[in-house]
Amino acid sequence: MSADAQPAVSALNERFLLDFPGEAARELEGMPAEEAAELLAPHAPRAVVRAWEALAADFARAVLEYLPPQLAPRVLAEAEPAASATVLTLLEPEARERLLAQLDKEVARELRALAEYPQDSAGRLMDARIIPLRSGMTVNEAIERLRAVRRAGLRELYVVDDAGRLAGRVEMQDLALAERERPLAEIMRGVPAVARDLDPSEVVVEILQREPISVLPVVNQDGRLLGVIRQAKLMAAVEAEASLDIQTMVGASPDERALSRPWFAVRKRLPWLQINLLTAFLAAAVVGLFESTIAKFTALAVLLPVVAGQSGNAGAQALAVTMRGLVLREISVRHWPKMVWKESATGVVNGLAVAATAGIGVYLWSGQAGLVWVICLAMVVSMVAAGLSGALVPILLHRFGQDPATASSIILTTVTDVVGFFSFLGIATALAGMLVAG
Repeated sequence: MSADAQPAVSALNERFLLDFPGEAARELEGMPAEEAAELLAPHAPRAVVRAWEALAADFARAVLEYLPPQLAPRVLAEAEPAASATVLTLLEPEARERLLAQLDKEVARELRALAEYPQDSAGRLMDARIIPLRSGMTVNEAIERLRAVRRAGLRELYVVDDAGRLAGRVEMQDLALAERERPLAEIMRGVPAVARDLDPSEVVVEILQREPISVLPVVNQDGRLLGVIRQAKLMAAVEAEASLDIQTMVGASPDERALSRPWFAVRKRLPWLQINLLTAFLAAAVVGLFESTIAKFTALAVLLPVVAGQSGNAGAQALAVTMRGLVLREISVRHWPKMVWKESATGVVNGLAVAATAGIGVYLWSGQAGLVWVICLAMVVSMVAAGLSGALVPILLHRFGQDPATASSIILTTVTDVVGFFSFLGIATALAGMLVAG
């Protein structure tokens, strides 16, 4: 090519990059990243940015690393922030900070914020190292792209349109068996579920429960494919959600770890222990109301822990099942009538069964039929109340916008103790004529 023709060709290429960035990106992705960077480097930054934004994220990262040192920061600064942030997440921390240090402070701060998703978001769980394929590619072009990348362990691939929006998926088996000249658009399948990058982990867990999938694609608000959440991360999200609720259910902070400093643990736990102490005084006040009854029938004091312990266990079982249902979105506030019916029926049956066993034990111990009636009736009442409380307390907290995991156990303990003591001692007072003093 003559020297006179080179400026004309360069101008034509630059016009192509500006006017048809999607087509330019498709052509660039068909060559090694180093060669693509060499083709882009001589052109004006605005033209380079247009084509670079349209590249698949993994290829855009590779091209960025080969661009001249003075051009790479300009591309990051002038490109759409979401595109730049996505590529930054694929870089090693040292390389990422080196590029950000060359940018304006405000631009760098914005990109850092975009690249660092919230702790409990889908973006934090996702793997951005994906190989998206263009819907306009043929099967042969897709295979060549996979060969160039050389990444093992792929089972299904995601297809995007020229704007990078998720269009469908292609399974490796379909890709291997299809005719080489067939467009990917003809063999791609629908995507059963997607997550938004800012969706909380609870939404990810809900999708996992609803759809039998091992990989969940993540898109931004414009529908552009950003990455995928793989099965290991999906399961980790479920486990983290469950363990977090277990920890907060007993008043421990979700921030506390097994090796946290003692003072940190004290600051996080002590407020809830103080609240629990106040509720314990409430239960003690109920016992105080029946002080004369206990003084007259001392056997009641021996049996009080039995009723309280059984009702507490029944409430804890209902609470655990309800909390799991809320976390996994099996139930919501509108299901409370079904929960009331279920726990009422369960409490009555379990209460009768436990009351029968307790009644036999009390009769063998005391020989008092009146005391048997007291503990049997109190056991049924307290276990039904405990089951209802275990189900309704977290649902009501959820309804009023509170975290049910944080306060449910403390409220439940108060209810089971108060109802258990009141029912047992109240029934004993009402049936005092059947009891033997002493």
